[in-house]
Amino acid sequence: MRQALETEQKALEINLDDSIYGTLAEIGAGQEVARNFFKVGASSGTIAKTMSAYDKVVSDEIYGPELHGRYVCESRLYKMLEHEWELIEGRLRNVRPQTNFFVFADTVATMNYQRTIKGDGWLGIRFQSTPTSEPNDLVLHIKLLDNDTQLQQQAVGKLGVNMVYACFRYASDPENLLISLMDGLHRRVNIDMVRLNGPDFASLDNRLLSLWLIKHRMSEVAMFGPDKRNVHPSEFLYKKHVLVVRASFRPLTLLEEDMIEKGFEQFLNEPEVEQEKSFTLTEITLGNLTENGPLDERDFLDRTELLCALGQTVIISSCEEYQQLISYFSDYKVSHLGLVLRAHRLSEFLSEKYRQNAEGSLLAAFGEVFAKGVRLYAYPSVLADNVTLMTAENLPIPDGAKYLYRHLLDHRLIMDIEEFNRGVMNIFASDVLADIRSGKEGWEAFVPDKVANLVKEKGLFKIP
Repeated sequence: MRQALETEQKALEINLDDSIYGTLAEIGAGQEVARNFFKVGASSGTIAKTMSAYDKVVSDEIYGPELHGRYVCESRLYKMLEHEWELIEGRLRNVRPQTNFFVFADTVATMNYQRTIKGDGWLGIRFQSTPTSEPNDLVLHIKLLDNDTQLQQQAVGKLGVNMVYACFRYASDPENLLISLMDGLHRRVNIDMVRLNGPDFASLDNRLLSLWLIKHRMSEVAMFGPDKRNVHPSEFLYKKHVLVVRASFRPLTLLEEDMIEKGFEQFLNEPEVEQEKSFTLTEITLGNLTENGPLDERDFLDRTELLCALGQTVIISSCEEYQQLISYFSDYKVSHLGLVLRAHRLSEFLSEKYRQNAEGSLLAAFGEVFAKGVRLYAYPSVLADNVTLMTAENLPIPDGAKYLYRHLLDHRLIMDIEEFNRGVMNIFASDVLADIRSGKEGWEAFVPDKVANLVKEKGLFKIP
């Protein structure tokens, strides 16, 4: 079992390792990472240079301008890593031929005086495992949770040391590497995006990094694009219109395909939604992944393999309650947020809300969900007779919530998906999965052609 070391122990151990040498470049939260290495002593064995280009003009002269004018961003971090790596290789490789170089960089905004900025940042390290190898990159986006600027600076310092230590001590175990980043930072930092790339991680599927973030409660939400590359919502969802479709996708059937397509079509028809600024996100929750037993990483990868192949951006989240997801997206000032769910799931959600708040303020409880610009779209469910459809208009509502529910319907905060394919209503993913695993013929008729081909070609959803 891995022993979690104190920040000072990690920094000193790295300082005393004469095979490691590098640069620390920090913008926005002081030079807290460098300070941790300096204060424990022997830092001359580790640090070739520290940088702190706070002035924007100076920063632009060194690293180049940012077209959008933002400096706490992914592109600035990569420019810092690339520039500093080129310098240390060019200046010191001949002098230190047997040394593993690294460059650590961060660009961070801590909480401002008015407390209108909560605190977040991009951190990265480029590092070698051998002096002759090409470098690897570990890149993170973080949210700072401390309610004090100095505490946030300290947290960045701890995380930076953890990153340097992890890359040189746990590279052979990526999950353990990721877990170790939170040493000494419980409830002080959320890591909601991570990438780990390079020759030493050629076989690592970065989608697993997103899964591990949620599994180990390092974030509530993580996401990756159709190219399977982990992404952060700040880079493409700011002030956009977003539709989230939550389902099991095990596998993605014709019914779920219809949910996505018809839900998005209706979302785009809303007068306030701008088509060119709209995105669909497909969400799988941790609860759904563990519904049938322990978390199965292969099952997760198989589900998302199909979603990515169909061009979907995927969310993995621990947001079993919708208000958690809504709260997450509110940080990115999403203009309009639509949530698509099956009608029976909507019924369960409303009943649970009623049970939890029957003695308190039901109006306040629903107000948390139906914030400005949020709508729920109900996709029909088939009742037990396999004929009757449950919709938002006819689903059972507890007596004490009927008037409030009617208000939500009348004000179009809950809406039925009006156009749907009646012919796919009786398709159940669990039946299709059972047929795939048993080798029963005919399951291909219930999934998109591309899904059927991928399942057979890659042997997806085999019995564990």
